[in-house]
Amino acid sequence: MLVVGLSHHTAPIAVRERLAVSGDAQRAVLERLHQLDSVAEVVFVSTCNRVEVYAARQPETSLEAAASAITTVLAEIGGREVVPHLRTAADLSAVKHLFRVACSLDSLVVGEPQILGQLKDAIRSAEDAGTVGPKLAPVLRHALQVAKRVRTETEIGAGQVSVPTVAIELAHRIFESFRGHVALLVGAGEMAEGAAKLFAQDGARLLVVNRSRERAVELANTVGGEPRSWEQLGEALAEADIVVTSTASPTPVVTKELVRAACKRRRGRSLFLIDIAVPRDVAADVNELENVYVYDIDDLSRAVARTLEGRAAEADRAESIVRDETQAFATRRSQDSVRPTVVALRQRFDGVLRAELERSLRGRLKHLSASDREALESMLQASVNKLLHAPTTHLKELAIQQRSDDAAALLSELFELEEGRTLADAPPVSDDESQDEPKVAAR
Repeated sequence: MLVVGLSHHTAPIAVRERLAVSGDAQRAVLERLHQLDSVAEVVFVSTCNRVEVYAARQPETSLEAAASAITTVLAEIGGREVVPHLRTAADLSAVKHLFRVACSLDSLVVGEPQILGQLKDAIRSAEDAGTVGPKLAPVLRHALQVAKRVRTETEIGAGQVSVPTVAIELAHRIFESFRGHVALLVGAGEMAEGAAKLFAQDGARLLVVNRSRERAVELANTVGGEPRSWEQLGEALAEADIVVTSTASPTPVVTKELVRAACKRRRGRSLFLIDIAVPRDVAADVNELENVYVYDIDDLSRAVARTLEGRAAEADRAESIVRDETQAFATRRSQDSVRPTVVALRQRFDGVLRAELERSLRGRLKHLSASDREALESMLQASVNKLLHAPTTHLKELAIQQRSDDAAALLSELFELEEGRTLADAPPVSDDESQDEPKVAAR
């Protein structure tokens, strides 16, 4: 597996928004990536703070070739300017990165729950599009399991942690209390709803503007606010003291001209805008206006430092879990790589012994009763298990040490094992053989 992409760690918002895609556009990008000759399976993740491609390479395709092909597609979307900000990880490094993303250890706000839902949505989209198969599915399932374990065993998500909560924390640095002030929400999605509830708890008068009047009314009713039509955005800006924007618009909805007109009616009162959308809702030049202060999602990173202080110990515990689970996945993958040889070896021994037993039961032992025959069958199975226990264990140990290829080839040659056998060809493995296998719950 490899991952190619960028996030708030590697690129400013001006670069990230060039790659931001949503809705049907994400499906189109996913299909474009899957059509690459070097890519066998792929998942495309696009959120406010990251755009990443998780892919499995085609056989005989180099890491460099696959990464280059994916980079070309991303450059087609966002322009060559995005390329210097892209980062690539492969194999276990990519697995560990995926686990950290799922656990929100790589998020702008460590511990926020939204990323797990966004990752699940990306996986579901890939499954619906048929771009996920046997190579990516196991590591994706394991990532969701690791996220569940971190949520269960640590307090990393305790309390309110999200981009909206950090935005409200920033707003509190401007206004000690929101009581007596007007807060305007531009957009009525999940982010806006989170911010609205926090504003309402502190006594702010709330205005809600959204392209969908129905959704604006719904959110306003939920938090005791006042819905306004999209055409009333300028009037609402003139009334508000603080504005939080979070629409899915591909272009700015709060322009310099719109804010300038609102400022004329404000009679010198300052206007604070917190833009948590990617791409940005507030045009960059709005900040040039007098008494207007704009904060985008990158500005929130300074406020995030406070949330990290209280979660440092829990984040360390979560990082430890990720390291353990990455090693567990590596062990499982290594052992799975020798499973076809183990299966073929077992079937070889079982086939030879069973053929001899059948010959005897048709000849000198044909007088045996059904219970005696059953006892012989059990003895044969126990013998196979005991004979193969040591070589199976040693082969798995060699796999973990990345030294199993020669041993597997030698066993195949010595015992004339069948080539190309897969797990689907194998009989059920005995409890003795499978007891040390990690259990990965199906999603």
